[in-house]
Amino acid sequence: MDLVHLEQPYRNTPFSGQHIQSSPLAASMGAEIVDVQLNELDDSAFAELKQALFHHKMIYARNQSMTPADQLEFTKRFGPLGTDAYTKGLPDFPDVQPVVKEADTKSKIIFGGGWHTDSAFLPQPPSVSLLRSVEIPPYGGDTIWYNSVLAYESLTRQMQALLKGLKVHMAAERVIDSMRRAVEQTKNMSSMTDIELDLDVEAMLKGNFHPLVRRHPESGELSLYVDGVYAVNIEGMSRYESKPLLDFLVSHITQEFFAARLRWEPNMVAIWDNRICLHRAFNDYDGHRREMHRTTVMGEVPLSA
Repeated sequence: MDLVHLEQPYRNTPFSGQHIQSSPLAASMGAEIVDVQLNELDDSAFAELKQALFHHKMIYARNQSMTPADQLEFTKRFGPLGTDAYTKGLPDFPDVQPVVKEADTKSKIIFGGGWHTDSAFLPQPPSVSLLRSVEIPPYGGDTIWYNSVLAYESLTRQMQALLKGLKVHMAAERVIDSMRRAVEQTKNMSSMTDIELDLDVEAMLKGNFHPLVRRHPESGELSLYVDGVYAVNIEGMSRYESKPLLDFLVSHITQEFFAARLRWEPNMVAIWDNRICLHRAFNDYDGHRREMHRTTVMGEVPLSA
């Protein structure tokens, strides 16, 4: 697939502020925030951190001394806590969701294993997501992100114009269907791999229609809002008519050109803007335990371009 040549195709330059410095992870997006403890940032430093997040789409920091309580309070600085549509939280922290796969678990389904933007079927999908590594395997379990702003900007003007007026139906049909097939023998949907689930299946299947091209409420950037998990059809079109366009967009947005891959370490925290990137996790560490803690920030109703 040939990409349109952008005037500035690689814009993931370092961010440099009075308090926050970054080291880019890849040419397309992502960066390490260096020499900080996230839960110790003052208001001025936190404001710079948000600027760095919008600039890089995803940021991460190593060697963070952060408890579940710290993670929760830090998340609240971005805004009200978001709704998690899948998991039950930790016993003492219901808004901190564990994402766990035990060493003896062998499953074709892994939480977050497809190209997706978090909980896109909600009327107000999360704006910002945070993931903290508690226990990681010696290899595997990486996460990869894709820059959906750069993906939109690389399309021709004709394609951009075509997409701007469209809405995409985001629903959890594929997820629920995969889970049902995976638990067919037990007839029990209370768990997926090693995560206890709390599902409103009816609402997840109903989903919501959102702009296929959405405007970021703070940066004003335009991005593709489409993924390989929740995007099921275009408003006003049949599934048959929608499929070729959605297949093209998912293939386009998930090219390596737009990607950044993170190799997790213990005590690492990654933060991404769920409105302007996709991500996926890899199920390539059977025989090893992986535990992550996730928190989300409430988003707005997606804005049209």
